[in-house]
Amino acid sequence: MNLMAYINWQPSPYLFEIGSFKIHVYSLCWIVAFIVGWYLMANIFKKENEKKEWLDPLFLYIFIGAIGGARLGEYLFYDPSAFIERPIEVFLPVAYSPGSSAFGFLTDYEFVGFSGLASHGAAIGVIISAYLFSRKYTKRNVLWLLDRIATVVPFGGAAVRIGNFYNSEIVGKASDLPWAVKFLNQSSGYGDIVPRHPAQLYEAFGYIILGIVMLFAFHKTKVKNNLGALLGIFLFFLFLIRFVVEFFKENQGNEAVAEALNIGLNNGQILSIPFMIIGVYLFTSSKNRKFIN
Repeated sequence: MNLMAYINWQPSPYLFEIGSFKIHVYSLCWIVAFIVGWYLMANIFKKENEKKEWLDPLFLYIFIGAIGGARLGEYLFYDPSAFIERPIEVFLPVAYSPGSSAFGFLTDYEFVGFSGLASHGAAIGVIISAYLFSRKYTKRNVLWLLDRIATVVPFGGAAVRIGNFYNSEIVGKASDLPWAVKFLNQSSGYGDIVPRHPAQLYEAFGYIILGIVMLFAFHKTKVKNNLGALLGIFLFFLFLIRFVVEFFKENQGNEAVAEALNIGLNNGQILSIPFMIIGVYLFTSSKNRKFIN
C-alpha cells in the first residue's frame, strides 16, 4: 500500500511579520534571483574584462524593468479592468483591507508586497531596460548585453518559481501521482483543495537545466560572438518550457488574452509563442551579426 499518496503543503507565506508589515518568502526569492544574477554577471564581466562599475547601475535598471514589467503585465494580460477599478493596487504593493493603514498614509489598505507578477511582462521590461542601459553606458548593440543577461536569467526564473511553490500559487492541475502536492493555502479560485501537479517545480527544474546549458554555451563555445544567438536560445527554450508546463497548470486569473482569441490555448501558452518565434529568428540570423570588441 502506498502510504504517501501525496504531499501536504501549508507553510506560512511570510518570513516574518511586524504589525501590518510582512516580508513574503516570495519577495525573498526575487532578492535571491537578483543576487545570483549579479554574481554570475560579475564573473562574465571579469572574464571579458568589462567595466565592473557597470554592474550596479545595470542591476538597478534590470530590477526596475523586471518588477515594473512583471507587475504591469500581470494586470494587462490577466486583469486589465484593474487599471480602472483598482489602480492603487496595480501600482503599489497593497491590497484593500478596511481598517488597515499601509505606509502610514494609505488608510483601508495593507502592505502585501508584489505578489502578482507576470513573467512575460518581466521579459519585456528587462528588454526595454537593457536597451536604455546600453544607450547610456555601453554604446554597443543592445543584443550584446541581452546575450549576457540571458545567460544568467534562467536561475533567477527558477528561484521565482520556487517562491510561487512556497506561496501555493500558480498551482498545477489535479493529479494522483505520488509526488502530487495538496496546497492547503491555495486560492479558492483554483477550485477544490486536492492533490495537484507541483507545476511550479517542474518549471523551476526546466529553468535550472536551461541555465546550465546557457552557461556552457557562453563559456565553452563561440556562440557568444554572434550577436543575438544566446538570447535566441534563451527565448526559445525558456518559453518552450513555459508552454509545455502550462498543460499541467490551472489557468491563472481571468485569462483575458486566451478568452479574446479563443484558440484552445491559455494565456501563458499564447504569450509564449511570439517569444519563441523571436528566439528562432535571433538565433538563425545571428551569424550575420558578429561581435567585434
